[in-house]
Amino acid sequence: MAKYSETIERLIEQLGRLPGIGARSAERLAFHLLKAETDDALALSDAIRAVKLNVHPCKVCYNLAESDVCSICGDPRRDHAVICVVEQPKDLLALESTGVFRGVYHVLMGHIAPLEGADAEDLTIDALVDRVKAGAVQEVILATNPNVSGDGTALHISSLLARTGVKVTRLARGLPSGGQIEYSNKGVLSDAITERRQF
Repeated sequence: MAKYSETIERLIEQLGRLPGIGARSAERLAFHLLKAETDDALALSDAIRAVKLNVHPCKVCYNLAESDVCSICGDPRRDHAVICVVEQPKDLLALESTGVFRGVYHVLMGHIAPLEGADAEDLTIDALVDRVKAGAVQEVILATNPNVSGDGTALHISSLLARTGVKVTRLARGLPSGGQIEYSNKGVLSDAITERRQF
């Protein structure tokens, strides 16, 4: 029975380890790389090597950075008294894209999910509490995902911060702009009523 060479098999195996990539997709990607110009294929290799060697967590907020402190934590124009807590760096980027928030962030690098083997100790919660206890922080905004794991993580953090005296807030929830009430699910409508505000 014919097989690919050992080198191609190894490439297919490594590509197949990527999330969302099955055996057939890994095979297609491997052959795409084989057909690509040598410079293009090696550019991908160089980019992977560079990201592994140069990108690491910010020493302050755990966002992805290429220096000791990320560009947000190092920006003196940001309001360092307000910390927005997110689960992942991609959540930070989504909030930043609005251009509305001018404070700083803290990236948890996940959420509490015991069934998935993710406990509070696996996250950067202790570092967040230390940041708050160091002083100068006036508000912590809990911007975890609006689901069971995100809500549980937010509840755990708020209980830890209750002793510090810092103001703890949560992102508002409810109907999206342009949405229609009749098409909204019960959870969204419940949040919309609960999180209503003065007109």
